[in-house]
Amino acid sequence: MKQRIPPRALVLLAILTLVWGTNWPLFPLAVREVSVWTFRAVSVFVAGAALLIVARWRGQSLVIARRHWGTVAAATFCYLVVWNIASTYSALLIPSGQSAVLGFTMPLWSALIAWAVFGERLGARLLAAIALGGVAVALLMWKSFPVYAQAPLGLALGLLAGIGWAVGTLILQRGRVDVPATVLTGWQLLLTAAPTAAGALLFGDLQWFVPSWQSIVLIGYIALVPMGVGNLCWFAIVGLLPGPVAGLSSILVPVVAMIAGALIHDEPLGPVQWLAMACSAAALALALAKPTRPPAAEVA
Repeated sequence: MKQRIPPRALVLLAILTLVWGTNWPLFPLAVREVSVWTFRAVSVFVAGAALLIVARWRGQSLVIARRHWGTVAAATFCYLVVWNIASTYSALLIPSGQSAVLGFTMPLWSALIAWAVFGERLGARLLAAIALGGVAVALLMWKSFPVYAQAPLGLALGLLAGIGWAVGTLILQRGRVDVPATVLTGWQLLLTAAPTAAGALLFGDLQWFVPSWQSIVLIGYIALVPMGVGNLCWFAIVGLLPGPVAGLSSILVPVVAMIAGALIHDEPLGPVQWLAMACSAAALALALAKPTRPPAAEVA
């Protein structure tokens, strides 16, 4: 079947790249006064509640059929719970741009898991795109090995975040949960709020206090824009594009994260990073390019 990229997916991709990419350098600032668990518990609850309120206002049913709840719960745990906690701790242990690069190895894990577990075959064009994405990741990691050696847990958590995201996305795509993206995203975020709130009670801030207004504004922004709008865009993209292409569509996010990290935290940004960004852009262009003939070897 000939693959066609809907124009709506390109608009969503542009929004996703901007709001997620600029979000990474904000993590260390958001947890200056509150714990990672408290930050995540508050942000996912606010984002989920806001999305469900918007869905209801638009006249959408908030009901998800009982048969879908197992799929939704499994996908939520692998993606949102594992991703939110692992990625935030990783960004505290190593530079935020490098943490973003590790987390956004997701397309590589997604393709590998789809091939090894589900027997999917990828055409030459997507294989080339995945290879370019791998080169970009390797370039960005190359000069960071001393950092990883000093903080191996940051490296492990960054990779765990990417693997969790890949597994959760594959579960959701194969489960075919037929509900509006706003409703699905809202419920997934609220489901994530339960274990993160429990973690906040056990491992988070043990005494009640009111953070500064700067922290409140920053956490509110992260909850409503990167967490709410960003995840809404992502789940809509997952529903619009084939699995491998949807995964590769996120590959420009660490590019924006690297630039934002350089501007906000003075993180490294030199020729190697720019070459990696060029590889990322080329990988995305290949993934989204319209094939000249039906790709018999590709599985949508």
